[in-house]
Amino acid sequence: MGLSRRQIIAYAAVAVVVVAIGVRYVVLPRQAGPPEAQAVVLAPVAASPAMQGAAGGAAEPAGTAVSPGPDLVVYVCGAVRSPGVVRLPAGARVTDALEIAGGPTAKAELAAVNLAAPLTDGQQIVVPEKGAGGAVAAGSATAAGLGVTEGGAAAPGALVNINSATLEELDALDGVGPATAQKIVDYRTEHGGFRTIDEIKEVPGIGDAKFAAMKDAITV
Repeated sequence: MGLSRRQIIAYAAVAVVVVAIGVRYVVLPRQAGPPEAQAVVLAPVAASPAMQGAAGGAAEPAGTAVSPGPDLVVYVCGAVRSPGVVRLPAGARVTDALEIAGGPTAKAELAAVNLAAPLTDGQQIVVPEKGAGGAVAAGSATAAGLGVTEGGAAAPGALVNINSATLEELDALDGVGPATAQKIVDYRTEHGGFRTIDEIKEVPGIGDAKFAAMKDAITV
């Protein structure tokens, strides 16, 4: 069937319109490229205390362990080079205290001292000299050779160690009462213990007569 001139013109117009629409919605967007990507803005992250400390020294890094300070105070006396009060960290033992006190002297009887014993706050450590009959190593009345029982009381006929005896044991000596017993403890604390039994006469209130009454019952 032949088309009239008018129909051909109409079909051609429709075709032009279709092509124009295709060019507008298909070809042109591809040529223009994809829409511009949206910019992503990152907010600054606040520095943590650990990071600030690392940068400026104002804080410790996270997870850093802080060493505990010394929390034991003990008194070391007797046959050591530097008797006196020393400070040690928790968990320290008698051998650590002796090391801080300058170490034992050549006359020290270390066999009478339990070097491995753990320390407690306020303890007194007495290191005896050789031939002195032994001494209490950790400030308590437990030492073989001193005639001291586990309960802390002196056995009958045993010598009383004036470097480690309790107030009750000192009070039981001839010529010594509660006040003098306290003076003996104060003197040995201040002077690092007695070197000889004769030194007890330096304690106020103990003269030759009292010393004569007790000398056969005491040792250092």
